[in-house]
Amino acid sequence: MRVLVFQHIGVEHPGIFREFLTADGGSWDAVELDAGEAIPSFAGPVFDKYDALWVMGGPMDVWQEREHPWLVAEKQAIRDWVSAGKPFLGVCLGHQLLGDALGGRVGPGAAPEVGILTVEMTEAGRADPLFAGLPATKRCLQWHGAAVLEPPPGALVLAGSPICPVQAMRVGPCAYGLQYHVEATADTVPEWGCVPEYESALEAVQGPGALARFRAETERHLPTLNAAARRLYDNFASIVRANR
Repeated sequence: MRVLVFQHIGVEHPGIFREFLTADGGSWDAVELDAGEAIPSFAGPVFDKYDALWVMGGPMDVWQEREHPWLVAEKQAIRDWVSAGKPFLGVCLGHQLLGDALGGRVGPGAAPEVGILTVEMTEAGRADPLFAGLPATKRCLQWHGAAVLEPPPGALVLAGSPICPVQAMRVGPCAYGLQYHVEATADTVPEWGCVPEYESALEAVQGPGALARFRAETERHLPTLNAAARRLYDNFASIVRANR
Protein backbone atom coordinates (compact mmCIF):
# COMPACT_ATOMS: atom_id res chain seq x y z
CA MET A 1 0.00 0.00 0.00
CA ARG A 2 1.39 3.38 -1.07
CA VAL A 3 -0.02 6.24 0.98
CA LEU A 4 0.05 10.01 0.62
CA VAL A 5 -0.17 11.71 4.03
CA PHE A 6 -1.24 15.29 4.76
CA GLN A 7 0.21 16.52 8.08
CA HIS A 8 -0.55 19.80 9.85
CA ILE A 9 2.03 19.72 12.66
CA GLY A 10 5.14 17.59 13.05
CA VAL A 11 3.92 15.60 16.06
CA GLU A 12 0.66 14.52 14.39
CA HIS A 13 1.82 11.84 11.98
CA PRO A 14 0.39 8.37 11.25
CA GLY A 15 1.84 7.06 14.52
CA ILE A 16 1.63 3.31 14.89
CA PHE A 17 0.23 3.04 11.36
CA ARG A 18 3.79 3.71 10.16
CA GLU A 19 4.91 0.49 11.87
CA PHE A 20 2.08 -1.49 10.29
CA LEU A 21 2.76 -0.03 6.86
CA THR A 22 6.49 -0.72 7.05
CA ALA A 23 5.94 -4.29 8.28
CA ASP A 24 3.60 -4.90 5.35
CA GLY A 25 6.14 -3.62 2.82
CA GLY A 26 4.20 -0.42 2.18
CA SER A 27 5.42 3.17 1.91
CA TRP A 28 4.21 6.70 2.48
CA ASP A 29 5.08 10.26 1.50
CA ALA A 30 4.17 13.07 3.89
CA VAL A 31 3.27 16.63 2.93
CA GLU A 32 3.80 18.98 5.91
CA LEU A 33 1.26 21.64 5.00
CA ASP A 34 1.93 23.95 7.95
CA ALA A 35 5.59 24.11 6.88
CA GLY A 36 4.64 25.33 3.41
CA GLU A 37 5.08 22.06 1.53
CA ALA A 38 2.96 21.93 -1.61
CA ILE A 39 0.23 19.43 -2.31
CA PRO A 40 1.12 17.48 -5.46
CA SER A 41 -1.10 18.03 -8.44
CA PHE A 42 -3.71 15.30 -8.55
CA ALA A 43 -3.20 14.60 -12.22
CA GLY A 44 -3.09 11.03 -13.51
CA PRO A 45 0.43 10.10 -12.28
CA VAL A 46 -0.33 11.00 -8.67
CA PHE A 47 -3.60 9.08 -8.68
CA ASP A 48 -1.68 6.12 -10.09
CA LYS A 49 1.23 6.40 -7.63
CA TYR A 50 -0.79 6.35 -4.39
CA ASP A 51 -3.40 3.88 -3.22
CA ALA A 52 -4.77 5.97 -0.35
CA LEU A 53 -4.76 9.44 1.20
CA TRP A 54 -4.45 9.82 4.97
CA VAL A 55 -5.16 13.25 6.50
CA MET A 56 -4.00 13.66 10.09
CA GLY A 57 -4.86 15.96 12.99
CA GLY A 58 -3.65 19.42 13.92
CA PRO A 59 -4.24 22.35 16.28
CA MET A 60 -5.92 24.57 13.68
CA ASP A 61 -9.62 24.55 12.76
CA VAL A 62 -11.15 23.99 9.33
CA TRP A 63 -12.61 27.51 9.26
CA GLN A 64 -9.26 29.25 9.84
CA GLU A 65 -8.52 29.76 6.16
CA ARG A 66 -7.27 33.32 6.68
CA GLU A 67 -4.72 32.17 9.25
CA HIS A 68 -3.84 29.05 7.25
CA PRO A 69 -4.44 29.72 3.52
CA TRP A 70 -3.26 26.25 2.53
CA LEU A 71 -6.51 24.87 3.97
CA VAL A 72 -8.26 26.01 0.78
CA ALA A 73 -6.01 23.91 -1.45
CA GLU A 74 -6.17 20.99 0.98
CA LYS A 75 -9.97 20.91 0.92
CA GLN A 76 -9.95 20.99 -2.88
CA ALA A 77 -7.45 18.13 -2.94
CA ILE A 78 -9.71 16.12 -0.63
CA ARG A 79 -12.69 16.78 -2.90
CA ASP A 80 -10.69 15.71 -5.96
CA TRP A 81 -9.41 12.55 -4.27
CA VAL A 82 -12.76 11.42 -2.94
CA SER A 83 -14.61 12.25 -6.17
CA ALA A 84 -12.15 9.98 -7.97
CA GLY A 85 -13.28 7.10 -5.75
CA LYS A 86 -9.90 6.65 -4.05
CA PRO A 87 -9.62 5.33 -0.45
CA PHE A 88 -9.36 8.08 2.16
CA LEU A 89 -8.85 8.09 5.92
CA GLY A 90 -9.08 11.30 7.93
CA VAL A 91 -8.31 11.43 11.65
CA CYS A 92 -9.53 14.22 13.99
CA LEU A 93 -8.85 17.39 11.94
CA GLY A 94 -8.70 15.13 8.87
CA HIS A 95 -12.19 13.88 9.70
CA GLN A 96 -13.44 17.44 10.05
CA LEU A 97 -11.77 18.47 6.78
CA LEU A 98 -13.54 15.62 5.00
CA GLY A 99 -16.84 16.84 6.42
CA ASP A 100 -16.24 20.49 5.54
CA ALA A 101 -14.80 19.84 2.07
CA LEU A 102 -17.76 17.70 1.00
CA GLY A 103 -20.51 20.00 2.18
CA GLY A 104 -21.02 19.17 5.85
CA ARG A 105 -20.87 21.61 8.75
CA VAL A 106 -18.00 21.78 11.23
CA GLY A 107 -17.84 23.96 14.33
CA PRO A 108 -17.09 23.95 18.04
CA GLY A 109 -18.48 20.82 19.68
CA ALA A 110 -20.94 20.78 22.53
CA ALA A 111 -17.94 20.32 24.84
CA PRO A 112 -14.31 19.26 24.41
CA GLU A 113 -13.57 15.54 24.51
CA VAL A 114 -10.17 14.76 26.01
CA GLY A 115 -9.19 11.41 27.47
CA ILE A 116 -9.77 7.71 26.95
CA LEU A 117 -13.49 7.78 26.25
CA THR A 118 -16.21 5.48 24.94
CA VAL A 119 -17.43 5.45 21.34
CA GLU A 120 -20.48 3.47 20.18
CA MET A 121 -20.90 2.07 16.68
CA THR A 122 -24.14 2.76 14.87
CA GLU A 123 -25.97 0.00 13.01
CA ALA A 124 -24.27 1.19 9.82
CA GLY A 125 -20.90 1.12 11.58
CA ARG A 126 -21.37 -2.42 12.82
CA ALA A 127 -21.98 -3.49 9.20
CA ASP A 128 -19.15 -1.47 7.65
CA PRO A 129 -16.01 -3.32 6.49
CA LEU A 130 -13.71 -0.78 8.17
CA PHE A 131 -14.93 -1.95 11.59
CA ALA A 132 -15.15 -5.68 10.91
CA GLY A 133 -14.05 -7.65 13.96
CA LEU A 134 -14.10 -4.61 16.25
CA PRO A 135 -16.46 -4.27 19.24
CA ALA A 136 -19.59 -2.15 18.94
CA THR A 137 -18.55 -0.22 22.06
CA LYS A 138 -14.90 0.65 22.52
CA ARG A 139 -12.55 2.96 24.36
CA CYS A 140 -10.69 5.51 22.21
CA LEU A 141 -8.22 8.33 22.63
CA GLN A 142 -9.93 11.71 22.21
CA TRP A 143 -8.41 15.18 22.09
CA HIS A 144 -10.65 17.66 20.26
CA GLY A 145 -12.90 20.66 20.69
CA ALA A 146 -14.35 21.03 17.19
CA ALA A 147 -16.64 18.44 15.60
CA VAL A 148 -18.60 17.54 12.50
CA LEU A 149 -21.97 19.00 13.45
CA GLU A 150 -23.73 17.95 10.23
CA PRO A 151 -22.23 15.23 8.02
CA PRO A 152 -21.93 15.80 4.26
CA PRO A 153 -24.92 14.91 2.05
CA GLY A 154 -25.17 11.16 1.63
CA ALA A 155 -22.67 10.35 4.40
CA LEU A 156 -23.24 7.40 6.70
CA VAL A 157 -22.60 8.02 10.40
CA LEU A 158 -20.72 4.97 11.67
CA ALA A 159 -20.07 5.85 15.32
CA GLY A 160 -20.98 8.46 17.92
CA SER A 161 -20.70 9.51 21.55
CA PRO A 162 -23.08 11.46 23.78
CA ILE A 163 -21.09 14.66 23.28
CA CYS A 164 -20.14 14.12 19.63
CA PRO A 165 -22.73 12.22 17.55
CA VAL A 166 -20.47 12.03 14.46
CA GLN A 167 -17.42 10.12 15.71
CA ALA A 168 -16.96 8.22 12.46
CA MET A 169 -18.48 8.48 9.00
CA ARG A 170 -18.16 7.18 5.49
CA VAL A 171 -18.74 9.25 2.37
CA GLY A 172 -19.17 7.28 -0.82
CA PRO A 173 -17.66 3.81 -1.10
CA CYS A 174 -14.34 4.28 0.69
CA ALA A 175 -13.80 7.76 2.18
CA TYR A 176 -13.69 7.52 5.99
CA GLY A 177 -13.39 10.04 8.79
CA LEU A 178 -12.64 9.26 12.45
CA GLN A 179 -12.96 11.97 15.08
CA TYR A 180 -11.05 9.89 17.63
CA HIS A 181 -7.39 8.90 17.37
CA VAL A 182 -6.44 5.37 16.37
CA GLU A 183 -2.74 6.02 15.72
CA ALA A 184 -1.54 6.45 19.32
CA THR A 185 1.89 5.31 20.47
CA ALA A 186 3.66 5.66 23.82
CA ASP A 187 4.99 9.03 22.62
CA THR A 188 1.66 10.52 21.54
CA VAL A 189 0.42 12.13 24.76
CA PRO A 190 3.79 13.54 25.93
CA GLU A 191 4.49 14.96 22.46
CA TRP A 192 1.04 16.47 22.03
CA GLY A 193 1.16 17.86 25.56
CA CYS A 194 3.91 20.22 24.37
CA VAL A 195 1.51 21.88 21.88
CA PRO A 196 0.03 24.93 23.67
CA GLU A 197 -3.45 24.53 22.17
CA TYR A 198 -3.60 20.88 23.22
CA GLU A 199 -2.21 21.48 26.69
CA SER A 200 -4.76 24.21 27.42
CA ALA A 201 -7.63 22.07 26.17
CA LEU A 202 -6.47 19.18 28.33
CA GLU A 203 -6.19 21.27 31.51
CA ALA A 204 -9.52 22.98 30.81
CA VAL A 205 -11.20 19.57 30.84
CA GLN A 206 -9.17 17.67 33.43
CA GLY A 207 -7.58 20.38 35.59
CA PRO A 208 -3.96 21.09 36.63
CA GLY A 209 -1.56 18.17 36.33
CA ALA A 210 -3.77 16.57 33.69
CA LEU A 211 -0.94 15.70 31.33
CA ALA A 212 0.71 13.23 33.72
CA ARG A 213 -2.64 11.60 34.51
CA PHE A 214 -3.58 11.37 30.82
CA ARG A 215 -0.21 9.86 29.98
CA ALA A 216 -0.62 7.19 32.65
CA GLU A 217 -4.17 6.44 31.56
CA THR A 218 -3.09 6.10 27.92
CA GLU A 219 -0.24 3.76 28.86
CA ARG A 220 -2.71 1.49 30.67
CA HIS A 221 -4.98 1.30 27.65
CA LEU A 222 -2.28 1.30 24.95
CA PRO A 223 -2.20 -2.48 24.28
CA THR A 224 -5.95 -2.50 23.64
CA LEU A 225 -5.80 0.71 21.60
CA ASN A 226 -2.99 -0.65 19.46
CA ALA A 227 -4.73 -3.99 18.89
CA ALA A 228 -7.82 -2.13 17.66
CA ALA A 229 -5.60 0.07 15.47
CA ARG A 230 -4.05 -3.02 13.89
CA ARG A 231 -7.46 -4.45 13.09
CA LEU A 232 -8.69 -1.18 11.62
CA TYR A 233 -5.50 -0.82 9.57
CA ASP A 234 -5.89 -4.35 8.19
CA ASN A 235 -9.51 -3.65 7.31
CA PHE A 236 -8.56 -0.42 5.56
CA ALA A 237 -5.82 -2.23 3.65
CA SER A 238 -8.40 -4.78 2.48
CA ILE A 239 -10.61 -1.92 1.28
CA VAL A 240 -7.63 -0.50 -0.63
CA ARG A 241 -6.92 -3.86 -2.28
CA ALA A 242 -10.54 -4.20 -3.32
CA ASN A 243 -10.40 -0.70 -4.81
CA ARG A 244 -7.42 -1.42 -7.06
